[in-house]
Amino acid sequence: MRFTFIHAADLHIDSPFAGLGLKDPIVAERFAHAGRRAVEALIDETISAKAAFLVISGDIFDGDWKDVTTGLFFARALGRLDREGIQTFIVKGNHDADSLMSKSLPYPESVRIFSSAQPESIPLEVLRVALHGRSFGGRLVGNDFVASYPTPREGWFNIGVLHTALDGTRGHESYAPCTVDDLRRFGYDYWALGHVHAAEEICQDPWIVYPGNIQGRNVRETGPKGAMRVVVEDGRVISLSRVPLDVARWEHVRVEASDCDDEEELLKRIEAQLSATYAEAEGRPLAARVTLEGVTPLHAQLVARREAIEADARAFGFRVAEDCWVEQIKITTLGPADAAVASEDDAFDIEALLRDAAEDPDFTQALAKLINQVMDKLPRSLRNELPADASALASLVAEARDRLLGELAMEMGA
Repeated sequence: MRFTFIHAADLHIDSPFAGLGLKDPIVAERFAHAGRRAVEALIDETISAKAAFLVISGDIFDGDWKDVTTGLFFARALGRLDREGIQTFIVKGNHDADSLMSKSLPYPESVRIFSSAQPESIPLEVLRVALHGRSFGGRLVGNDFVASYPTPREGWFNIGVLHTALDGTRGHESYAPCTVDDLRRFGYDYWALGHVHAAEEICQDPWIVYPGNIQGRNVRETGPKGAMRVVVEDGRVISLSRVPLDVARWEHVRVEASDCDDEEELLKRIEAQLSATYAEAEGRPLAARVTLEGVTPLHAQLVARREAIEADARAFGFRVAEDCWVEQIKITTLGPADAAVASEDDAFDIEALLRDAAEDPDFTQALAKLINQVMDKLPRSLRNELPADASALASLVAEARDRLLGELAMEMGA
């Protein structure tokens, strides 16, 4: 017997897009509806693939709804699958755990949400498939959460539906921690995981898979986002393919500045890279973080003129397309070793003076205190944009030094 199912996770319906609204409300508006449209694309894909069922491995929502329209939107989406005779199986994750959700809606009978009180096994007799899962009752679950999953049904295709960070090494907080060996011991054929927002095939024996989230929400969630289409024949997976569903895209664009003689040449390179990246997005709105790299005598000038270069780069982005947005310019270039700037008095070395100030522990302590005060006033989604550890503080100090040196160099050149 052959059948197809779709594995998705981390829909985070109506989760805000971090940072865009603070910089350009028009661009933010273009991104605002991307999350819902990605859910609609998921439903479209499930129907067009003639899938036997859809599995969603947690975090449908981003916490309790602000209003009922969030739930109604999802109910409408599931209604489309119900009318096509396609079943949906859901576990709740840490963002939509029972304890966080004060509201609920009746979903179609074709939708099964696994209990949080204890693990469940749901058999599909015609397909000889058994799905095993357990929802989160609260944001945190006990150490026995994964161990409580049921034994497999002999001779059937067994799917484990689990919201987990595994060993916590993938940049996400540790929820329902477990190892690959822990999952292997169950004897399931496919583990449909959720929680980690980057798609990854952890293992093929058995299949242990993260589909990633279906729509990137910030610059840390770059590239194509979507779900997994899984084809099963005679009790084994014969095909697994990633299906892009995102309708707006985030990317990192790296531009080499080493052999640029002036800013004009550098801006041309930025435009060329943005054009190529936008083409890869296949017509989707694009928000790109541009990083300038390499060793260049322009380094201090670039640091000093970062805001002006960022504005120019955004203008070049809009030449590429009206929805090609430069989210930020990052300067990681370095100056040549002999590119010191001195004042007209050769005995007064400005660079040495700045370097000594930057190494003063009282200065570093005062800077850290100031950053903490600013961080406390920022939205949580933007707090990771500020440095927190000693090496990040040193990098910030170096940037400030280079900015001042660049402004001095341009002033002296003028």
